[in-house]
Amino acid sequence: MTVSIGTSGWGYDHWEYVLYEPGLPPRDRLDRYVSAFSTVELNASFYRWPSDRSFRSWRGRLPHDFAMSVKAPRGLTHARKLYGAEPWLERMAEGWHALGDRRAVMLVQLPPSLARDDARLAYFLERVPEWTQVAVEFRHPSWHVDEVYRLLEVNDTAYCVMSGAELPCILRATSRVVYVRMHGPDHRHLYGGSYSDQDLAWWADRIREWDGGGHEVFVYFNNDGGGNAVRNAWRLQELLDA
Repeated sequence: MTVSIGTSGWGYDHWEYVLYEPGLPPRDRLDRYVSAFSTVELNASFYRWPSDRSFRSWRGRLPHDFAMSVKAPRGLTHARKLYGAEPWLERMAEGWHALGDRRAVMLVQLPPSLARDDARLAYFLERVPEWTQVAVEFRHPSWHVDEVYRLLEVNDTAYCVMSGAELPCILRATSRVVYVRMHGPDHRHLYGGSYSDQDLAWWADRIREWDGGGHEVFVYFNNDGGGNAVRNAWRLQELLDA
């Protein structure tokens, strides 16, 4: 089964007693994390793109069978809104090279204010290096149409399947990779709540279907509060193993 399950980030203080023993130094959290999961989604890169040195360091610390996905910087997605992408893509490619064979998917999350613009999306995707696997998370409802899905398919780009945060849950596979972000089941709070066993069993069935169709599946839980992401990721893995 080509399925990798993890969480969005790992450096949370409130994961003590859940994933981290009390008093564990922050520098040692990644080592504990990789002993429990096979992948992680780096979110800090959205706010500040890491140095190449940081990516090389992670490559050295991550096991050979571990994969890191990385969220594209907001300077590209929210400030430039994908136009004028070349300087950012060059900088991102350097970090992606430094991460080497530990790299998984580059997540491009578009802002809720950015409505559908096929020309803008095509402009960006045509400039992404072929060796970079990209997933796009659309936050404006106008993007969820067949024409956009076909544009993603032509460029072997994954449509980011979303759960929670009052976002549409559309089960669409547009590339060899299926990328799923689990934002939490609580409709009153973004990234809140814990998924029930019934919810997770339903997702396990969908993952098996994608896997059976020849897709590589990455699933990241983003409901970090109270350690819910950790518990839900563990439970989903248990259901798949069963």
